[in-house]
Amino acid sequence: MADDSDIAGANVIADALKEQLQILALMSCAPTEEVMKSMYLESLLPCGKIAIALQSAGIKYIGMRNEQAACYAAGAVGYLTGRPGVCLVVSGPGMLHTIGGLANANLNAWPCLVIGGSSDSDQEGMGAFQEFPQVESARLCTKFTARPSSIAQIPFYIEKAFRVSMYGRPGACYLDFPGDMINGSVSNNDVRFFPKVCAPPKVLADPDRITDAANLLIKAQRPLVIIGKGAAYAHAEDSIKDFIDRFSLPFLPSPMGKGVVADDDPHCVNAARSRALLQADVVLLLGSRLNWILHFGLPPRFAPDVKFIQIDICPEELGTNIGSERTIGVAGHLDAAVQQLTTQLNTFHRGWKYPSRTLWWQTLTDKISENKKKSIALSRDPSIPMNYYVALGKIQSMIPKDSIIVSEGANTMDIGRTILLNHSARHRLDAGTFGTMGVGIGFAIAAALYAKEHCPEKRVVCVEGDSAFGFSGMELETICRYKLPILMIIINNNGIQFGLEREIWNDLKKSDDLPAMLPPNALSPDAKYEKVMEAFGGHGYYVETPSQLEQVLEKSLTIHANEPVLINVAVSSVAGRKQQASRPYFKVCKFCFIWNLTG
Repeated sequence: MADDSDIAGANVIADALKEQLQILALMSCAPTEEVMKSMYLESLLPCGKIAIALQSAGIKYIGMRNEQAACYAAGAVGYLTGRPGVCLVVSGPGMLHTIGGLANANLNAWPCLVIGGSSDSDQEGMGAFQEFPQVESARLCTKFTARPSSIAQIPFYIEKAFRVSMYGRPGACYLDFPGDMINGSVSNNDVRFFPKVCAPPKVLADPDRITDAANLLIKAQRPLVIIGKGAAYAHAEDSIKDFIDRFSLPFLPSPMGKGVVADDDPHCVNAARSRALLQADVVLLLGSRLNWILHFGLPPRFAPDVKFIQIDICPEELGTNIGSERTIGVAGHLDAAVQQLTTQLNTFHRGWKYPSRTLWWQTLTDKISENKKKSIALSRDPSIPMNYYVALGKIQSMIPKDSIIVSEGANTMDIGRTILLNHSARHRLDAGTFGTMGVGIGFAIAAALYAKEHCPEKRVVCVEGDSAFGFSGMELETICRYKLPILMIIINNNGIQFGLEREIWNDLKKSDDLPAMLPPNALSPDAKYEKVMEAFGGHGYYVETPSQLEQVLEKSLTIHANEPVLINVAVSSVAGRKQQASRPYFKVCKFCFIWNLTG
């Protein structure tokens, strides 16, 4: 029966989004999926009507303090669920604040959708309130950007944005809605809603390329498998674990590829990463790109004659930076392609397995043993303040084995990558392909909301440097407002990579020209970040010793297991990856500050 009543643009947006989010509702057995967004709640701008319409449609609303953090959270939702997280923002500056999040999602190949309000279309070019070329601004960092032509066309564009965001190489999309479209209305008869976008099809790889890959792999003398976050996103963990075990191949995970196969698996050679990369003669890339993270696949980090087998969902990625003469490029869905490769090896090279007693395995295990001894020595250093290895080692020993770990910072993320172990896919979130600082708290919020719906028994542990925390620190209020049981741990060294000790700070602050005296990477020493958490109703602790850290972790994981907690861990301002032969010394003069890290 025809419906002659009118429907508002805001309600069309909400109803169209609900259609696309329902597939996620099937996973949680409730018609609700977190929509990451940010807007001023007291605002009467048009986006407020969308927010109300979303909640009326049964979509959960997470109001965040800053649009950038909200967009980071939306991208993380996309990575964890396989469907776009949605970020709703106001016009002008509000939308521009999402550019970092859009670029981060796009470069990480995560589905994400930003919906932005904009000035009324009949005021365009007149200097309207917060008027800005938002569609043009988003194009550089998205797969698809559009402004619907009419209210009736809104569902078409939302369906298309979801489909483009998910299909092929995933990425970010942006849709722009003028105020008059949000506030306007149209007859229900004129609106056609679209069914939910199905999960992308698993595209099989070219059988000839699979044959070539298998033939090259069995001839390798020093094979190496590199597992990227694309493997985690593709849910290929079962196929890859079977592949690694069946053929006894050494593997390295990328930072967010950790957990696809457990970090403590005997085939993992992460502790010998540099040697493995340099000496491998055949490298099998599983959802991992040859970008800066893997040194572009070039010397001096790789051998000049190394050959690559590259499996990727995006054909354009095959051979990037190294050309096609040393690459067997395999385009296809990673899970399907790995299964094809396994079948090929089993069928035409029955019984093949890389031997465990080879010089290659011996070389790798020797280096692993050597590096582990160094890490153990650092983790047993009794000095106070603690170094990173002591603090992170204590955290690793106490947090639940299958925690979802969020990590960012300079030394904190770099050293934590080797100490904080992952045992399941999609259980590590960090700065990623774009190397973005400030993502941690948004990611932690996304992970906590995901865990609440899908795996409430798991703990979200966010380990951040003090500098990284500062980018989105006010989102602690969001965490407390929604009662998210996130364990925040700040590794506080008073700076970015290196900081100032209290005594030096006390001398420097006597100056009347601090901008000329303080080093660019210095932050306030011994800052009490835990007080911010306490201000919003969470639990905050400041610790300086391993025993204090152990006591507070025990309390946080038991008594406060279902509450927000922040532990501020003081570590040495001069600690790094290697043991310091001598302490840095500082020279202060009237016009300059010289920080000599060599002693």
